[in-house]
Amino acid sequence: MSRPTPPSTAYLDHLVAETVGRREALTGAAPAGGLDSVGGQEAALPDGGAPAALHSTIEQAAERLEPELAEIVRRLHEHPETAFEEHRSAATLIEVLARHGVEAEQGAHGVPTAFRAETGGPAGPTIAICAEYDALPGIGHACGHNVIAASGVGAFLALREVMTSADAPAGRVVLLGTPAEEGHTGKEVLARNGALDGIDAAIMVHPYGLDVADQVWLGRRLLTWTFTGRPAHASAQPYMGRNALDAASLAYQGIGLLRQQMPPVDRVHATIAEGGTRPSIITERAVVHLYARSKYADTLRDLSRRLDDIAYGAARMTGTDVEITWDDGAHPSLPVRTNRRLTDRWVVAQRRRGRDPLPAGVLSETLAASTDFGNVSFRIPGIHPLVQVSAPDVALHTAEFAAAAATPAAVSAAVDSAAGLASTALDYLYDAGLRAAVHAEFAEEGGAVDVPAYFD
Repeated sequence: MSRPTPPSTAYLDHLVAETVGRREALTGAAPAGGLDSVGGQEAALPDGGAPAALHSTIEQAAERLEPELAEIVRRLHEHPETAFEEHRSAATLIEVLARHGVEAEQGAHGVPTAFRAETGGPAGPTIAICAEYDALPGIGHACGHNVIAASGVGAFLALREVMTSADAPAGRVVLLGTPAEEGHTGKEVLARNGALDGIDAAIMVHPYGLDVADQVWLGRRLLTWTFTGRPAHASAQPYMGRNALDAASLAYQGIGLLRQQMPPVDRVHATIAEGGTRPSIITERAVVHLYARSKYADTLRDLSRRLDDIAYGAARMTGTDVEITWDDGAHPSLPVRTNRRLTDRWVVAQRRRGRDPLPAGVLSETLAASTDFGNVSFRIPGIHPLVQVSAPDVALHTAEFAAAAATPAAVSAAVDSAAGLASTALDYLYDAGLRAAVHAEFAEEGGAVDVPAYFD
C-alpha cells in the first residue's frame, strides 16, 4: 500500500502482436477468414481439404435433413428450457439421432441434460461438434441456441454419411450436446469431467445478425462482494456503526473510476443486490454482484486483481469486512481463441452455400459477448463463427432476436451451418497438412492452457 501497483503490460503486448500480424497480412500473407482486411476484396484461400465429391455428398445430405432441422428449430423454440433444465430439448435431439440409427449417450460426463454421439473409427484424429440448446429465462431462445442445436445435429448426421461410406477418412466425429451456456459454463463442467479427452479439435456456430467468420468473444467471470459492518441506530448513535452500504457504494464508485484506466476491451457490470433493511439502521450487510469481461485471458486476470483491490480498499475506508467470491456456482469463461486455419475452411464451405462471412476486424469489437466455448478453445483448436438469421440491427438477447430464431431464415441458417460445420470437420479429418497447420497455429498461440488453474 506504500507505492503504486505496477500496471500490467498484457494489453500493450497484445496490441504489438496484432499490429505485427496486420502488417504481415498487408505485405503479402493471406489473412484469416479469406478476405483482405483492407478494402474488403476477396483473397485466395488455401487449397486442400477433402475432395469436392465428398463435400457434395455432405451438402446434399444437409439439404435432405432440412425438414428435421426445421423440426428441431421449431420444437426447441416452442418449449425453451433454461440452464441444466434442458431435459425435453435433449430428448428431442436424441430422438432425431435415433431415427437415423444413431445411439446417443444421455447424461454424458455427469451432466443429466448432456449427451454424446460418435461416428467413424477408433484410428486417426477426432473432431467434436458442439450443440447448445439452453434458453434464457423469460425470453426463450433470444440467443438462438435452437439454431445451434439444429446445426450441430445436422452436421453430425451429414458427416455420418461420409464416415460410414467406403470413402471415409480415418478418424472420428463426436457430437457433444452441451447444456447451460447461458449464465453458466456448461462446457467447462463437461471438460472437467473428461468430455474433451481424446478430442483434437472442436467446432460450432452461433446465430447472429450477420455472417461473420471470426468475431471477438470476451472472457467473463462472475464476482460477488459481501460487505459486513456493525449495525447501530442511525440517529442516536451512528458513530457506533460501520456501514456496509457505504462500503458497497464506495466500491461501486471505484468501478466507475477504474473505467478511466481500463483497456477498451474490458467490461465491468455491477448491481447492489442488498443494501440494508431500514433507513434508521446503519446497514450491517451489503451485497454487490458483478460481471468482469475482457478480450484476452491475461487482461481478464489483471482486471480480476484490480477489482479485488477496489473491494479491499472500500472495506478499509469504511471499517467493514469484505468477502470476495469469484465464480460461485459457475466457472470462468475464457475468451474464444479462434483457429484461423479452420476458419478458412469454414469460409470456403459457406461460400459454396452462397454466404460470404465477414473476416476478423470488420465488426467493431465493442459488439462482443461471452461464451463458454472459449474454455474449449484454450484446450484444443476451435472455431465459433456466426451465421445470419436476422437483420443486422437486431441484437442478441432481445425479443426481436427470439422471434428471428423461429423464422425460415433460421432454418436456412441451420442447413447452411450444418453443411459448413460438416465440411470443415471433413477437411480436418481428410487433410493431414491442414491438421498440421491447425495445430502449429494453436501451439504458436500458446498451446493448451490449464483452464481450472488459470485464475488461481
